[in-house]
Amino acid sequence: MTTFFSRGVPVLMYHEIADPAETRSRLSVSPAAFAGQLACLEDEGFTAMTAEGLSEILAGGVKELPERTVVLTFDDGYENFHSRAMPALAQHGFTATLFVTSGWLQDAGVESSGKRPGRMLNLRQLQEATDAGFEIGAHTRRHPQLDQLSERVIWEELTTSKAWLEDKLGASVPGLAYPFGYSNAAVRRLARETGYKYGFAVRNKTVSTTSGQFSLERLTIRRATTLDAFRQLIRGCDTRTLRQDRALTKGWALVRHSRAALNTAARGIRGDS
Repeated sequence: MTTFFSRGVPVLMYHEIADPAETRSRLSVSPAAFAGQLACLEDEGFTAMTAEGLSEILAGGVKELPERTVVLTFDDGYENFHSRAMPALAQHGFTATLFVTSGWLQDAGVESSGKRPGRMLNLRQLQEATDAGFEIGAHTRRHPQLDQLSERVIWEELTTSKAWLEDKLGASVPGLAYPFGYSNAAVRRLARETGYKYGFAVRNKTVSTTSGQFSLERLTIRRATTLDAFRQLIRGCDTRTLRQDRALTKGWALVRHSRAALNTAARGIRGDS
C-alpha cells in the first residue's frame, strides 16, 4: 500500500458555493474561488477520493492510496452543491462526499426539522448526486450539538438520519460528520454502535495514519481563504490560521465539556434518560 502523503491527507470542508451577495455565511465560498481551488488541486497533481474510501484505507483495506490524495466534503445539503459544485467537480474529474442534514431537505415531509439555513437540496437532486457517483453521508436529522444531548437523543439523531436517507436513496450511508464538529466519547461510541464506519469532526489538521476512525480531521475552507492560503493547506503547511483555529477549538472544548457535565447532572435530577 502506498504510504500516506508525507504531511497527511487534506480533507476539505465546504458548505455553500455562493457569492457574498447571496449569503452572509462566512463559510461560503464563491463559485469563482471554488473553480480556482479545484484548478489548483489539479495543477498540484491531487487525486480526489471519497471519505469512505479514505476511511477504508485507514482501517487497513487493500486499496492503494495515491501519493497526493484529497477528500472534498460538503456539509448540510445546500442546493448549490447540485447546481454549482457538481458541474465544477465533474469538469476536473473529482469526486466528493456530501454530508446531509436529512430534516433540512426541501421535501423531507414529516421528517422536516427546524429552520433551514438556506435553499437546500430536494430528494431528486440528492438522488442525481448519488447516481453521479458522489458519496452521501449523514449529518444528523436536526443538526444539533450532539455532545450536549442524552444518549437516547443522540441515538435517535444518528439512526433516524441514516435509515431515512438509505431508504430514500436505495444506497448505503456509511459515514457521519458531526454538526459543528462537536463530539465526545459517548457520541463517537454511539456512532460506531449505530452502524457508521467513520465519523468526521473538524480540528483543522490533515488526516494521518494515527487518526481515529471516529475523530477524523478536516480543514475549514471559508470565504476568507485566499488561493495562496488554500495552496498552503493542501500542501500540509501548518499555518498561523490553523494554529489559531485549533487553539480556539481546544478552549471551546473545555467549556463544552463542563456544560455537558452540567446537562447530564440536570437530566439525572429530572429523571430524564
